[in-house]
Amino acid sequence: MEASTQQPLAWPKKLSDPSGKRTAKPRKLGTTMVIDKGLGIHAFEDLLATAGEHIDMIKIGFGTTMLYPPALLAEKIELAKARGILIYPGGTLLEAAVAQGLVNEFLRTADRLGYTGIEVSDGTIEMDIRQRSKLIRQAVSEGFTVVSEYGKKCWGSSIDIDELLETVHEDREAGSSLVTIEGRESGAGVGIYDEKGKVQDEQVLDALRLIPDSRRVIMWEAPQKDQQVHLIKLLGPDIHIGNVAPQDIISLEALRRGLRSDTFGLGLIAETAGVNVL
Repeated sequence: MEASTQQPLAWPKKLSDPSGKRTAKPRKLGTTMVIDKGLGIHAFEDLLATAGEHIDMIKIGFGTTMLYPPALLAEKIELAKARGILIYPGGTLLEAAVAQGLVNEFLRTADRLGYTGIEVSDGTIEMDIRQRSKLIRQAVSEGFTVVSEYGKKCWGSSIDIDELLETVHEDREAGSSLVTIEGRESGAGVGIYDEKGKVQDEQVLDALRLIPDSRRVIMWEAPQKDQQVHLIKLLGPDIHIGNVAPQDIISLEALRRGLRSDTFGLGLIAETAGVNVL
């Protein structure tokens, strides 16, 4: 049977989102951040054409911003902005600028390239909370949306709840829109993950219990599919998830909506039994 040309093609709304939780961009909950570690311009265009509706942020990972031809990078940035996607360089590049005393030059060039966001982190260098807050305020005052990050990148680093609480409070006061919990692109031996990449639930639940409005302000870096499944089941489909590989965007969105067996029934109530399917 040929599709009708009289009406736009669309699946039934209830079938397209069984969870009933997904909202259109710009979203305040359930945002997804993609880490771009070197996509070419055509792959980037394909990504946005295929999955742009499901991407809220793109991070040009680590310090890779410096390795693109500037004109090509600016083109990637404009493509993301046209889709309403916040795009920013990885925090490691800002850390390099801090270490070399080039913060003003860094922000000026980021603005000229068209970046709309800045990641403020201290995953590699040491930075006291006062300097961190100053960086956030400076970036916000120059028109950037700031996404800050808590946690060290070294193997075996973990969450200190008191330190996390202070960081979230100070970062938010300074103007950060989200605070990301470090998970690296590996998702193992760092932050909330043990050496095998398993989520340490107690740390996650402590953070949610102690941080005001945590569902809105915390983004969990979760590069592995099993981590995404676990966090969605533990916390719900409307959590912020980051460091997602470009090829995993559609599959993550399916997880959020309950359109994969791992989260099938998410948000649904079994009509006959009257109990939650999950």
